Parts: sequence; structure tokens; C-alpha cells
Amino acid sequence: MNDNSTHSYVPYQVVSADNSAFRTYILPLLRHWPWYVLSLSIAFAGAYAYLLYKQPIYRTQASLLLQDEKRGNGQTNPLKELEVYTPKKVVENELEVLQSSTLMEHVVNTLHLDTRYFHETSFGKREIYTDSPVLMLVEAPNPILYKKPLLLSFPTNQSVRISNGEKAETYPLNQGIQTPYGRLRIVTRQAVNPKTESIIVQAMPPAAAVSMYASKLKVEPSSKTSTVVRLTIEDAVPQKGEAILNNLINAYNQASITDKNRVAANTLNFVENRLRMVSGELSAVEKEVEQYKSTMAITDLGAQAQSFLQTSQQNDTQLNQVTVQLAALNELQDFITTQSDKRGSTPAIVGLNDPILLGEINKLSELELKRDGLAQTTSDENPMLQTIDNQIKATKNNINQNIKSMKAILNTSKDQYTAKNEKLESSIRTIPKQERALMNITRQQAIKNNLYTYLLQKREEMAVTFAASVADSRIIDVAKSTIDPVKPVGVVMYALFGLIGFLLPTGVIAGRNALNTRVTRRVDVEHVTQVPILGEVMNKRQRETLIVAPNQRSVIAEQIRSIRTNLQTWTGEGGPKQVMLFTSSMSGEGKSFVSLNLGASLALMRQPTVILEMDMRMPRLHQLFDIDNTVGLSSYLSGEAELADIIKPVPGHPNYFIIPSGPLPSDPSELLHDVTMKELIESLRDQFRYILLDAPPIGIVTDAQVVAPYVDSTLFVIRHGVTPKHSLKVLDTLYREQRFQNLSIILNGVGGSEAYHYSDRLKNSYSYR
Repeated sequence: MNDNSTHSYVPYQVVSADNSAFRTYILPLLRHWPWYVLSLSIAFAGAYAYLLYKQPIYRTQASLLLQDEKRGNGQTNPLKELEVYTPKKVVENELEVLQSSTLMEHVVNTLHLDTRYFHETSFGKREIYTDSPVLMLVEAPNPILYKKPLLLSFPTNQSVRISNGEKAETYPLNQGIQTPYGRLRIVTRQAVNPKTESIIVQAMPPAAAVSMYASKLKVEPSSKTSTVVRLTIEDAVPQKGEAILNNLINAYNQASITDKNRVAANTLNFVENRLRMVSGELSAVEKEVEQYKSTMAITDLGAQAQSFLQTSQQNDTQLNQVTVQLAALNELQDFITTQSDKRGSTPAIVGLNDPILLGEINKLSELELKRDGLAQTTSDENPMLQTIDNQIKATKNNINQNIKSMKAILNTSKDQYTAKNEKLESSIRTIPKQERALMNITRQQAIKNNLYTYLLQKREEMAVTFAASVADSRIIDVAKSTIDPVKPVGVVMYALFGLIGFLLPTGVIAGRNALNTRVTRRVDVEHVTQVPILGEVMNKRQRETLIVAPNQRSVIAEQIRSIRTNLQTWTGEGGPKQVMLFTSSMSGEGKSFVSLNLGASLALMRQPTVILEMDMRMPRLHQLFDIDNTVGLSSYLSGEAELADIIKPVPGHPNYFIIPSGPLPSDPSELLHDVTMKELIESLRDQFRYILLDAPPIGIVTDAQVVAPYVDSTLFVIRHGVTPKHSLKVLDTLYREQRFQNLSIILNGVGGSEAYHYSDRLKNSYSYR
């Protein structure tokens, strides 16, 4: 063995980095392309049949404008100020109302959607709606009605035959009939006769029908800031979808109006009841006011109090006048009595307006003036003067009598005025008490009157609101169906079936690969072990044992030459002589085939090459060339033959020799452990450039490991579909522990997608046979 040999080998790469993933994952699938063609053909045929027999589904859509207190009112209502009793609406709440089972139940009952009608076509049953000649009303169902559809035919224009597939009975049309399926009524929509096409009727429980159509309904706002709501439903019959949405919108609007009218009616009833009660209370208060005024003799307490005050002021004025007159009379009386001797003085007559008295006073003044004139010219005894004195005295007596008379009258008037003042003052003092009592009564009267007026106003408002109730929504677009069906979509169905057709064989192949425990791809080796791959040999069902020969241009021969080239890359031209060990994990992996052909390839370069048949338990090489095996390797190792006796040429291959295994010894491993084996290899190094050792599999015996120290490189053969994957872990362990010198892998039996096959640019340069 050459101890100076070095391993500078760069791991061999069969595929480039650009398309490694393609070759690793796609090419193995392409090998089974007939499966994909068949699967996709069946899938597309299935898609065509599905589209042919599947009843198309149409989409029906309507839009509705709702009022929303947060997002604004979509319409102007002239009576909006009267709608104080209308509950506020939010779009999110109204969406739930529109999708409620209550509204859908109303629609189902109105349109009789608990029964569906079909007719037979070349492509199966097709649902019909308004085209059904009859309408089946379920009055009292029997549970058996919902288990199987009924077939209706028309033997006459006045009868119908009902069949559930087992028995058929005939019943009259347009009247209630008792059947095994319950009490039914079959009403004609159009004239029927024996030529009328039979129809299939599928009855459903009302709850199931409501649930089915509610699940189909989709209600959503057109945008986050909009109060426009879109209602969408998908059904096989466009007319039915349009009828459902239109009736649903009508039911929603009617329910809204009903709610408004219910609130308005309840409020109106409440107002009427309150009016009757307040009217009674108001009448009682008014009677109480009337009774109080009658009892207290009050008409208008304020005016009466004002009249009392005016009367009192007038009475005070008159009383003052009387007092002034009495004072003037008293002064006049004192003057007449006490000042009679004073001549020429005039008594005070302020406030006196009696003409007689005033005349007497004036007369007295004139008499005194006349006397004073006579007294100056005559004596006191003059008769004229005495006459005048008598007249003065008589006048004074008249004045005194008049004064007394007037004083009596004035005192009487003064007493009357004083008594009247006291009475008025007493009446005035009672007015605040009366006013307070009357105010308490009139306050209740005013409250009841205001409440009565308010209720009358609200009654009129509610009457107007009740009469002018409208829905809080407006239809933007009535229900319209699409012209073309939305389901099933042809492209989508073909794509889906095509995907299934593609995934089915892929899944089968992937399942087979997942269950496979053998090496089937190059990547299986690369993922488990770091041992470099020296080359690949493709699989060929029928091939000769020795395919490497002069002028041989087969693919496998070229692959062997590629391995030879890789060997020369790291040994170098004219480099040291090489001892190569060939082994595998188990029998049947092709190590003998690879070693035999690689040796032949080396011999073609005019390099002496010898191959040793070291598998002494199951020798095959000598049989391939019909070489005598009576003397061989076992004979030399046991000392029974010389080296020249066991080296034999390979027929038809110059520079290529073989050492057969020889007779089977009792213990081959003991012979290989002997020092003679080392001496044999050293002797062969002197005669040959390349020495190939075809050793037994390492997974069966230890022969290969025994001779491993004597070799320069080890070539481990792995065959696709044969080598177990768990053997790769053992190989990686041997590589890490360096049990073998310069360990490399040769992939044998590689499938067409795994082998490189050379690139397209080389195909014009080589010819294969």
C-alpha cells in the first residue's frame, strides 16, 4: 500500500444547482406521465359530466336604503317632528332583522316555499317554480310526507295521481284531500290534461325550509359608511330568488310600519284614556271654582277688591267733607255765640255750601254794617238802630237754628260714613284669604286645563302619525338575477377536477415513496450521509456482464468511463499505483458488475489492471468468463499455489487480469487476516497499476473491513430500489469513524430521471447503442 497517497477528491455532482430541485422532485413524477395523462383525462371527463348534470345556480340581488340615526337619514319626512314615538334604528341591528328567521318564515309561508317542484330532463331533475302547473298546499302533514318526493301526474283535467314510487292513488284537484301523506290541497295554476308533464314534489318541514333559505340569504352593507344594504340569495330558479327578496323586503317594510302603528295605536289609546280622566278632573275643579265663587259671592275677586278700594276712597273723601263742614259749623256757632259783640268781623264759612245759611250770614253781615253806619250818626236809643239790632239778633237765632239742624244732619252722615268705612275695611281684609283659597283652586284648574290641552294636541299629532306611517327604508334596486349562472363555474370546476386528477397520482407516488424503505433517489443518499458520490450507473433491464469494451458507446459504458475519469482526477496521470476496494451493504447491489466494468475501463487505457474475486462464499466473476476456479485466491492464501498460478487474463480484454476466488475455504475471514494477504497486495503493486478488490458486502461479513487497511480507496456501491435506507446511516458512521480509506459512493441502477444522460449539447457528439 502506498502510504503517501492523498485524497484530494471533490465530491462529484451529477446535476447542476439551477435545476437540482426540478430533477429531484419533478423528474421522478414525469417517469409516470401515463398515470397523469389517464388521471387528468378521467378528471376532465368527470368535470364535463358534473357541469352537464349539475343544475346551475343564479345569484339574485336587491339593495335597500335604511335610516340610521348615526349615519344620517336617507330620506326627508315632512312629519318627522311628529315621530317622537318611533324607535331609533341602527344599520347593524337592521341587518339582523333582515336575516331573522321570523321574516324568512313569513316569506316561506307567503310563497309556499316548503314545497319544491322538479321535472325530469335528459340531465337529471331540474327545479321549476312558476312553471309548475299545480301548487301543493300542506294542510295537515304526515311525517312520511317528508321522507320521499311525490310524483304527480294528471290522468284527467280534474284529477291528480300521487305516487311515492311504491303505490299510486288518484284524487280530485282543487279541494282538500286526505292521503297517506296527510291532508293536502292541490290547486291548479293552469289547465292540466293527460298530456301535461308529470312533476316531482319535494315537501319540507316549514322549519327546515326557513333554515335552508335563511342560510342562502346574505345581507351586508355596501360600505362601512353607507346605509345602503345589499341582499343576495343564490338559487337554481332566478324567479324564485327574485320573489324571495322582494317579499322579504315587503315583509320587512310591513313589519316596520306595523311596529310604528302599534306604538302609535298604544300611545293614542293612552292619550285617549288620559284625556277622559283629565276631562273628569278638570270638570270637578271647575265645579269647585263655581261653587266657591257662588258661596263667597265672588265674580271677579280682583275687580271686586279694586271696587272696594275705590268705594272706600270715595267714602273717606265724603267723610272728610262732612268733618270739614262740622268743623266750619262749630266755628260759625262759636263765632255767633262768643263774638256777637264784635262788630265788623266775618265768620269763617270754608266748606259750607248751604245757600240758606250762607244767605243768613250775608244778611247778618249787611245788618251789622248798616248798624255800624247808623251808630255813628245816631244814639243807641234810635229806633232804627234798635230795629236793626232786633234784626241782627233774629238773624243770629236763625243762623244758630240752621247750624244745629245742619250739625245734626252732618253728624248722622258722619256716622254713616264711618260705619261704611269699617265695613269696607273688613271686606278688604278678607280678600287676601279668599284670593289665596281661590288661587289654590284655580291653580289646579290651570294645571288640568294645560294638561288637557297638551293631550288634545298630542292626540291630533298621533292621529296624523298613525295615518301617515311609512317604512324607514326605500328600495334602491328591486331584486334582479344574473343572466349567467354563478355556480358551477366551468373554469373553476375544470381546474378543481384537474387538480384532483393531478394530485391523485402524485399522492399515490408520494405514498409509495413514503412507504418505500429502499434508496430510490440520489437525494436519499445526500440527505443521510456526507460520503462523496463518485458517479452513477443507470439502470438497464437487459445488459451484458462486461459492457466496457473498445468502440463501445453505450450510456452505461460512458458512465463507467466518467467514474474512471473522476478516479484519475484525484490520483493524477502517472500517479501512484492504486488498490481499490469494492463493497456494498448487501448482496445484489451490483458491486461485482461495477468493479468488473471499471477494471475493464482502466485496462483500456493500457494500464495493467487486476481484479480479485474476494467474495469466496458466493463467487461469480470466474463464471462470467468461464475461468477455471480450481486454483485461486484461497489457494494462494493457504499456501497451496503461487502468485503466477492464480493470475489469469480476462478473455478479449488486453491488460486486464483476474484472480478467481478458488475453492471455498472453511473460514475465509481467517485467510484474509493472515499476513499473506498483505504480501499478496504488495506483490500485485509491483505488477499492476490498478488492483481492484471485489469484497463481500459489509452488512453480511467482515471481509471488507479486514482488508480495508491495505487499500488506497474504497468504493461503496448503492443500488436504487435495492439498498435499504437504514444502511446509509451505517455507511455514514463508517465514514465518520474512517474505517475505510477514501470512502466514496457509486450509485448503481439509477432510474432514467436520476441519471444525467448527458446534456443535450453532447447528444450530437455521441452515439449510443
